[in-house]
This record gives sequence, C-alpha cells and structure tokens, in this order.
Amino acid sequence: MAFVQDAPKDSFRLSMLIYDTRYRSLTIQVVVLILFMLFLSWLLNNTIQNLAAKDRTFDFGFLLSRAGYDINQRLVDYTNDSTHARAAFIGLLNTLLSAVVGCVLATIIGVVVGVLRLSNNWIISRLMTVYVEMFRNVPVLLWILLAATILSETTPSPRDFRVTPEMQAADEAPKASMLFGIIAVTNRGTDIPEPKFCIGKPREECDADPNEGGLGTIDLGIFKVSLNLLALLLVFGGSIFAARRLKQQADATQDATGVRPVTWWKNLLILVLPSAILLWALGLHFVVPELKGFNFTGGITVLHSFTALTLALALYTAAFIAEIVRAGIMAISRGQSEAASALGLRPARTMRLVILPQALRVIIPPLISQYLNLTKNTSLAIAVSYMDLRGTLGGITLNQTGKELECMLLMMGIYLTISLIISACMNIFNRAVRLKER
Repeated sequence: MAFVQDAPKDSFRLSMLIYDTRYRSLTIQVVVLILFMLFLSWLLNNTIQNLAAKDRTFDFGFLLSRAGYDINQRLVDYTNDSTHARAAFIGLLNTLLSAVVGCVLATIIGVVVGVLRLSNNWIISRLMTVYVEMFRNVPVLLWILLAATILSETTPSPRDFRVTPEMQAADEAPKASMLFGIIAVTNRGTDIPEPKFCIGKPREECDADPNEGGLGTIDLGIFKVSLNLLALLLVFGGSIFAARRLKQQADATQDATGVRPVTWWKNLLILVLPSAILLWALGLHFVVPELKGFNFTGGITVLHSFTALTLALALYTAAFIAEIVRAGIMAISRGQSEAASALGLRPARTMRLVILPQALRVIIPPLISQYLNLTKNTSLAIAVSYMDLRGTLGGITLNQTGKELECMLLMMGIYLTISLIISACMNIFNRAVRLKER
C-alpha cells in the first residue's frame, strides 16, 4: 500500500526574500520604509544644521512666553499678558466655533436646497439652480469679503441708536432701533443678550460681577469649566436617556398589541421640564445690551468678522452639499416613492421617512469631504481680521517670535488632527446608516 507524503519544505534562505513571492512584497515594504525614514532623518538633520548656522534653535519654548497682543473675539479668558500657547488655544477655539456653526448651517441649507432643486415647481427649482451655480462658481474668499463689506457698510453706527433730549422733546425716533428691543446690529458687530446666573444675591450684583454666578466655575489652568453648564448637560443627558427608555417601552407595547401609544407629550415634558427647572433654580436671566457712551455695553458682542466668515463658508459649502443631496435622492429607485404613495404617505413624509434615510448611504461619503473643506477654509479668516488659529499661531505669534517652522508644524498638526477626528466621526455614522447584509 502506497502513502503519499508531503513534499519536503525548503529551508529558509536569504535569496528567498527577493525571489520567493511569499516574502518579496514584505521585503519591498521594509526597504521602502527604511529609505523613507532615512530621508526624514536627513531632512530633519539638514534643517537643524541650517538653523544652527543662522544662530537659531528648533524648540517650542516660545509658547510659554508672553503674547503681548489682544484678541477681539474669544470664548475663554485671555489678556495680552497671557502666553502664546493660550493665544493659540483661543485661536483654536475660534476656528472650531466657526467650523461647527458653519457645518450645521451648511447642512441645513444644503439639504433644503437639494430637495427643492427636485421640486415640480419650475420657479423654485430654477431659483435653487441659480443659487447653486452662483455660489459654487465664485471663489469663497470673494464671498467672505463681500459679506464683511455688506455687514460693515449697510449697518448703522452706535450713535444712530441714541435718543437725545431734543429728540425726546420733539417726539422723534432715532435713526436705528434694536431688533425686538434686545438685539443691536451696528457696524461694529451684533450685540445680543448675555445669559447670567444668580443665586442668593440681587441681580444687579450678579450682573456687575464679571465672574459667572450660579454654581460657579472650576479653574483648570488652561480654561475654566462652568459648573452651571456641566449640571445642565448632565440633566439634559438624563432626559435623553429617559426619553429613549420611553421609546423602547412604546416599541414593546406596539409589538405586543399592535397599537402605538401616544408619547409625544411625555417626551416633550421629559426633555424640557427638568432643564427648565434647573435653569430657574440657577437664576437664569439675560442682560440686555445698553447704549452707554460711544458703544453698547452689557450683553455679548458677535463681531462681523465671525458672522461674515461663517455665513460665507456656510452658503458656499451648502451649494456643494445641495448637489450631493440631489444626487443621493436621484440614486433611490422611483419605485420607493411610488410604494410610499400607494401606502398613503404624503410627499413630504415620503421624502423624510423613505427617501432621505436611504439616500444617506450615498450622501455621507462626499459630505465628509465638504466638512473637511469648510474646516480648512476657516483659515481664510485672516482676510476679515477674525483671530482664528491662522491669525494667532500662524500670524502674530509667528511674526513676533520668528519661529516659522515650529508654528507651521504646529498648525499642520492641529488641522490634521481636526480633520482626522471629523473623518472618524463621520465614518462611524456612515457605518451606522449603510445597508447591512443579512
């Protein structure tokens, strides 16, 4: 009886790294990686030698030195005695604020415009087409400059809000008035009411105190954490958890009985009532801007530089998002709409419940690129003097310290990190909404 034996395996030889297909690809990757690391080491060593020849060092110690300049728009405390690191942190927060607000506005406008482009109404669809073609075919920098010019040139000055005794005697109205009696739009910015918290003290004392009232804050050195905001987030998070539990109970009842219980008013109470009670307990009130001297005091001033940058980026990016949404909707079979109509669904509910959820798997991947583009385009804020990361770390700090290489590397690393975080979050959402095979 004959037995078939396996062929004897050859012992490993160095020549197999080149001639054996099992090892060749790994060998090529290792060689390329070594060459790339050698190139990086040569580039770094050459840079350090050139800096040393000019009596300059490669270090980041300048971040701890005094900044010496002011930042007009900021979310946390900052003075010109703060360090360059804190100035860069303020610029980063301003960048993130513009990017987040811009992405939200661009998404809302883009979805609405994309849906309306498919409207059967000829006038509406053509108007949306004009909007898309007009915004996406003009450089975004020009839209930013145009928005800043319109906001600064067409709005009144603070003195136009003043009421003089002569005007009172003649019963004359000022040239300009506040919107709804609480919002002042001037050529310097938009003054809006400022939320304040007050517990155990008269409101006048709380309003005069620059520190936050209510539960106070915790100083972490880099920034202060508002205990009022933290408590509100915890309460609202608990409300969302309770609302989800209520939805699960409603789903279980529907599965068991076939009847969906009415829960909208319970959800409304769960989401609104606890937060409203907490805000009342913290003594929430709003400080309305008042004209004193040559400008408005009190409230929060939103500079036109921020408004122009964010609005222009949102409108520009929304034009691209509208085309993405339109393509995603057109990718869905017409039979889906016909089936929804046969079930008695109206066009609006068909679009919201049937078409858009399926179109998300087509919309999300290109939408990620638009979010990344909007975030990187915030670096154009320097054109309207908005102090973002480019204006602080890559602008005044770079010019004062002469650390061009260090500042550029830091900016590149920060923008890269932000982009990777946005991409990772959107990819997670994309995996959640994509079609899943059974």
